[in-house]
Amino acid sequence: MTVEDTVFKTIGLFAVLVVAAVAGWIWTMSTVTPQNPNPNILPWIVGALGGFVLAMVVIFTSRKKIRPALIFAYAAFEGLFVGGISAFFEFLYPGIVFQATLATLAVVGVTLALFASGKVRASKKATKVFMIAMIGYLVFGLVNLGLMIFNVPIAGGAFGLYSYKLFGWLPLGVVIGIAVVIMAAYSLVLDFDQVQQGVRNRAPRSFAWLAAFGIMVTVVWLYVEILRILAILRGSN
Repeated sequence: MTVEDTVFKTIGLFAVLVVAAVAGWIWTMSTVTPQNPNPNILPWIVGALGGFVLAMVVIFTSRKKIRPALIFAYAAFEGLFVGGISAFFEFLYPGIVFQATLATLAVVGVTLALFASGKVRASKKATKVFMIAMIGYLVFGLVNLGLMIFNVPIAGGAFGLYSYKLFGWLPLGVVIGIAVVIMAAYSLVLDFDQVQQGVRNRAPRSFAWLAAFGIMVTVVWLYVEILRILAILRGSN
């Protein structure tokens, strides 16, 4: 396993993701006409479900054997999801995708620079806090989803509890979103650390696929979270 090989594999996965995202974008907007101004959310749903299933398969089977084909398939489904959700929000808030993409690249670039300079490193204590925060965020997300599905009045707004305004003006989703962006940035640090440790310990070359997969998962998570923050801000105006 080498850094160069991991970078090459990561670029390859993102290339598949981008191509699938373009297809997802076109598919989403294919139903928009003057008579039917609603984007098609099917690509979003298919991509999310397919990506989740494949991610679980990759994670739980990688201990025995790493299968690049499954990882490429995951990149395709994730691209479909990213393209679908991006087209949907761009339809609602023109220019939001460019803003989210720029912000995501900025966070990734700054995190990589800080890690490469040695100013930011993964630690056991920080990782423990990260895991606790992740569990809390997952529970909150599931509760919010349940409230929205069953149309509970407390979950008002397009984003449920995320739309609730603190002090009468600050959306809760923005506060939580900023915290999650920080969590995603630390997750990137863990991904970079995994690459560094793999190279240092002379891990098998196939482990580069797993590292590239982890980086892609984190970057997509970061992008979607930033997209949601911007949507909440644009929607609250």
